[in-house]
Amino acid sequence: MLDIRFIRENPDLVREAARKKRVDFDVNQLLEVDAKRVAVLQDVEKLRARMNVGSEAVANAPETERKHMITDLRTIKTDLAQKEERLKELNEEWRQLMFRVPNIPDPSVPDGDSDADNQEIRRWGDIPHFDFSLKNHLELMRDLDLADFERGSKVSGFRGYFLKNEGVLLSFALWRHALDYMMAKGFTSLISPALVKEESLVGTGKLPQFREELYGTDDKLYLAATAEISVMGYHMNETFTEAEFPKKYIAFSPSYRREAGSYGKDTQGIIRVHEFVKVEQVILCKAEHQESVRWHEELTRYSEEMLQALNLPYRVVINATGDLPFGQVKMYDIETWLPSEEKYRETHSSSILHDFQTRRLNIRYRDKEGALHFAHSLNNTAIATPRLLAMLLENYQQEDGSVRVPEALRQHVGVSVITPKKA
Repeated sequence: MLDIRFIRENPDLVREAARKKRVDFDVNQLLEVDAKRVAVLQDVEKLRARMNVGSEAVANAPETERKHMITDLRTIKTDLAQKEERLKELNEEWRQLMFRVPNIPDPSVPDGDSDADNQEIRRWGDIPHFDFSLKNHLELMRDLDLADFERGSKVSGFRGYFLKNEGVLLSFALWRHALDYMMAKGFTSLISPALVKEESLVGTGKLPQFREELYGTDDKLYLAATAEISVMGYHMNETFTEAEFPKKYIAFSPSYRREAGSYGKDTQGIIRVHEFVKVEQVILCKAEHQESVRWHEELTRYSEEMLQALNLPYRVVINATGDLPFGQVKMYDIETWLPSEEKYRETHSSSILHDFQTRRLNIRYRDKEGALHFAHSLNNTAIATPRLLAMLLENYQQEDGSVRVPEALRQHVGVSVITPKKA
């Protein structure tokens, strides 16, 4: 959420942000409702002041004047009740419009309609060349008995899956790989709730716009799409001192997405599924742009180094405005090489949000002079499974159908090569 004072003073900037992000939002409508809200609020405050003065006057007035004064007070009270009801309506209309204001893209973000306009910044690693017929990750997982998609669909429906055998061990190894790395960097480890209240989803910008992407329950709870949501809710309505920043978390959580609008995309395998696990980096820092930029580069570097330790080729792209999510100021995607498709596929997203989320969640700090500020927030994927398994299996496959285990994971998997199971 942006500061309404900023919106009032910079309507053209907000209007341009909506255009860049391809968001349908009418700034004039918000400003009109805001002006009405402010006007009615002023009326309410004046009527309340009159009520207070009148009530005090009645208490001290002669008996002969009280009846007339009480009649006047009743009229004021009726007017006040009507104005307060109108203010309540306008406040809710204003609140809903404020939730639809997109964040302002950083000037370094390229303009574009979609991910096709994302710009590559750098790439790392050598693309592997195979002198045998490649298998895709779906074939490898079936042949090596690492997953059961048929029974997964029977139990969970479309995009359902069971991981098995070394598929399970590889997943645990990747999670531990990320947790060990990030804890060594001084991050506090969390296992965060997958069930969250609506407040955390509104606070992180997932609601009210993107309800179709979420799974809800009958208890007015939602299944989180990423640990970012619960970790940001962790400090909702809290105030810190500047010295307590940055807050650095590495959080493990089951994650759930409906994948609405993705029908026909990645319908087989583990690239796009409804239920997955993420190990997520989350930062709260001082409300300074350069501080956010510094941490953005750091978080991205951490994920790159974890991929480098796995020797998986990747590239980093800066997301174009049309591919920049609603609340983000700037975002990098890390895309890892998928041999069967002969292209890079997104595996990580690293984001700056400034105070967009913390303003909604009321996460603040006092600076050295005692002034209050909303903190800045950032997040980035450390590891997301099972998606990364696809890249790992395909890049490490061998001619005999086996798959080598990256050296960084062998201590957790217990083998150096995954071979077909004996009948």
